[in-house]
Amino acid sequence: MPDAFDPITLEIYWNRLISIADEAATGLLRTAFSTIVRESNDFATVLMDAQGNSVSENTGGIASFSCILPKTTRAFLDKFPAETWRPGDAVLTNDPWLATGHLPDFTVVSPIFHQGRLVGFAGNISHSPDVGGSLWSADCRELFEEGIRVPPMRLLREGAWNEVLTEMLAGNVRVPRQTLGDLEAQVIANDVAVRRVAEFLEDTGLDDLQGLSAALAERADRAMRRAIAELPDGTYSSVIEADGFDENITRIACTVTVAGETMHIDYAGTSAQIDRGINCVLNYTHAYSVYPVKCALDPFTPRNEGSYQAITVSAPERSILNPVYPAPCSARQLTGHLLAGAIYQALAPVMPGKIIADCGGAPTMRALFSGRKQDGDPFSQVLFASGGMGAAPHKDGMATTAFPTNVGAGSIEAYESVAPLVVWTKRLRTDSGGAGTFRGGLGQEVEIELRGGAPARLSLLSDRHDHPAGGVLGGLPGAPSVIRFADGTKPHPKSRTSVAAGQRVTLLYAGGGGYGDPGARDPQAVRQDLRDGYISAEAARRDYGFEG
Repeated sequence: MPDAFDPITLEIYWNRLISIADEAATGLLRTAFSTIVRESNDFATVLMDAQGNSVSENTGGIASFSCILPKTTRAFLDKFPAETWRPGDAVLTNDPWLATGHLPDFTVVSPIFHQGRLVGFAGNISHSPDVGGSLWSADCRELFEEGIRVPPMRLLREGAWNEVLTEMLAGNVRVPRQTLGDLEAQVIANDVAVRRVAEFLEDTGLDDLQGLSAALAERADRAMRRAIAELPDGTYSSVIEADGFDENITRIACTVTVAGETMHIDYAGTSAQIDRGINCVLNYTHAYSVYPVKCALDPFTPRNEGSYQAITVSAPERSILNPVYPAPCSARQLTGHLLAGAIYQALAPVMPGKIIADCGGAPTMRALFSGRKQDGDPFSQVLFASGGMGAAPHKDGMATTAFPTNVGAGSIEAYESVAPLVVWTKRLRTDSGGAGTFRGGLGQEVEIELRGGAPARLSLLSDRHDHPAGGVLGGLPGAPSVIRFADGTKPHPKSRTSVAAGQRVTLLYAGGGGYGDPGARDPQAVRQDLRDGYISAEAARRDYGFEG
């Protein structure tokens, strides 16, 4: 049984541990080299007990990272047993099947010691600016093309860097300064957490984190089980489709079974794995299945290991949601981000007031430019922009807001300062939100020009071109995504192409789906949308029967 903590003390302790994770996140943000971390928030920090169970995580971390990191830490413990860890150690991997599902994410975990004993771990995951290979793309045929894979290895041993490992990494990436700089920032973030947890244990008089971890997990578990128990028992299903790759349309078959205070999510009938990089490993499938349920049923209890114990997830081996090594998986988010929509559509009949329509930003659309500046220095820059969120039961969807991920766009000024790119246009996209009683969130239009004299490579990772975000309970779909060059030609939406200096590319991000019958929308809301330019007069007449 968990150690006895009165509710007030437990709340105080939990909030302090969350604050420690947030402080570690601040350390990572302020020392990182790449805009992927500093501007776009593509990272997470987590505190764990000595068994690798999560205790707290930073407030704004990527949900999938926070859910996966404990699993990765337990994989580290399998290779490096607890008695072999020393103060100042740090262990690293980017193995997709042990960690977050693709090579660009590096996981770094450091031990926490108190009174000479191993009492926990500080960990973080950060999207690296480069891992070699194809960098970040969707068109590779196998994992080996996608970059360098690092099995669990010691990055630091008692404070000393593994120079063989860092030299190997530096020799395999295009932007070694940024890549190694971000790794140093990850170590710094863990160091912050290690020091603060030691102070926490001194202040509270606790010997370790185990009793507190168990109590917090039990509290989170109890909250989720109560929420699930409010749903009627039964089996609920949905099928959604996405563009996939060329003729291989992605089909997600989702069956949700509610039994008392437990839920099982099964993806039997889903598309088979393919020889392209949109496969989604089971770790990532699990994370992006349980997190949307958490958001819908128990949005206010802080997340930790206990939050997901009542939910189980399965997917057939060799399916696109559970591929086997060495399947390519660099663009796994193009599949994994679809799962929230499939789950919400399945559960819409029994919890219509707690779900949202499909999001235009699920999956995310990414444009990665890489090449050399005029001075010869290499650059690698990703545009992290978002489509519109799906509409909710009580409000319009949020424009240009990511879900189920929460990666941000960051500053365009910072984006332009580190690469020979000019963003000429970045504005809301009229008529992109799906009509409904509540309208889907708007997507956006972005126009980018490559400056300088040398061509660059453009790697696109996108979907929603042929399968826009669907509405729910009578709501209409949002506008599809579009990518085109200035001459009107369209590049492959999931492949790599060359961009000439002076060439412009326009990215139209998809809108979110609508919620409920458009005929029931408040005429005043339609009128306001017209004034704001969110919809055109033609769309007002067509979708809402509004004549002024």
